[in-house]
Amino acid sequence: MNRVQIHPTAVVAPEAVLGEGVVIGPYAVIGPHVRLGPRTVVGAHAVIEGRTTIGADNQIFPFASVGMVPQDLKYAGEPSELVIGDRNRIREFATLNPGTAGGGMVTRVGNDCLIMNYAHVAHDCRVGNHVILANGAQLAGHVTVEDYAVVGALVGIHQFVRVGESAILGAGSMVSLDVAPFCNATGDRATLHGLNVIGLRRRGLSEERIAALKRAYRLVFQSGLKMQEALIRVAREVPATPEVGHFVEFLRSSQRGICR
Repeated sequence: MNRVQIHPTAVVAPEAVLGEGVVIGPYAVIGPHVRLGPRTVVGAHAVIEGRTTIGADNQIFPFASVGMVPQDLKYAGEPSELVIGDRNRIREFATLNPGTAGGGMVTRVGNDCLIMNYAHVAHDCRVGNHVILANGAQLAGHVTVEDYAVVGALVGIHQFVRVGESAILGAGSMVSLDVAPFCNATGDRATLHGLNVIGLRRRGLSEERIAALKRAYRLVFQSGLKMQEALIRVAREVPATPEVGHFVEFLRSSQRGICR
């Protein structure tokens, strides 16, 4: 697998940069500004266009559309980018768009993500590491999804919403407000239903650290306190674990408002 393998029916621009062991399947299209890292495999009929950089050991499945121009009427042809990390799986008919001048010019996807069939990552999104976007999950522009989050099937996420680390969104949820890290949200419009305890245990968090998050969650969302007062009490009463610190900072920095 040291050599690049390109099927005779594929259309690969001569300017494209292909790393060692890249495999391009039948009828795939690779544009002139594309860079593919070592051992990345592009399936049949997949299209990778635009200023798209993809890291090592990715799998791009048949009919995926990666790097085509944003679905944004303000887009005016600016040389924006899509940057994807390593070891991601981008399944059939998924669509990922580059950034725009209004959002920093870059859409980013981290490492070890699973982007399932028909999922959409719009312009200027930031998707972290180990994220799962289930079938038909739709991220509007400027959405941030932090590490280890799970976005269920047919979830719709509004522009500029943030989904916190290890949060889980139930299938069919409509998410218009920020979802705090480590929480479980579902419904139309989405509301919180406790912590994502199963996900936290799968990540290997100790019961003591999960208990600290539960205490912080109860103070913020179940005590009836105003947000600022609740955060003061969290700082005073809850063990200062990394997860609690991130939970508090996420809430303090929200500009869109918090899903409750």
